[in-house]
Amino acid sequence: AKCQCKVVPKQRTNCGYPGISAAECKKIGCCFNASVPSVPWCYNPKPKKVKKMCPNDPYTRINCGHPGIKPRECTRKGCCFRAHPAGVPWCFYHRVMEE
Repeated sequence: AKCQCKVVPKQRTNCGYPGISAAECKKIGCCFNASVPSVPWCYNPKPKKVKKMCPNDPYTRINCGHPGIKPRECTRKGCCFRAHPAGVPWCFYHRVMEE
């Protein structure tokens, strides 16, 4: 993502080799910007930002508890709890979404 390549020039960490082309740099998953002299032009992107979300679709839930688990016990395990609908896990794992 473009936002991952917005790294202050002096904070860039080298990702390529001397003379690497922009195309080759991008092909290996790095950022390329040759506008600032004396800093790496092919550099590592910022890590992706992720957030945990409880999935909305009850039929995609992945069980995180046991039958009869209490809401507090479920959330203490770091999972989501929704006591509906019947026939699906009520205590279930988060989904990780990229921001």
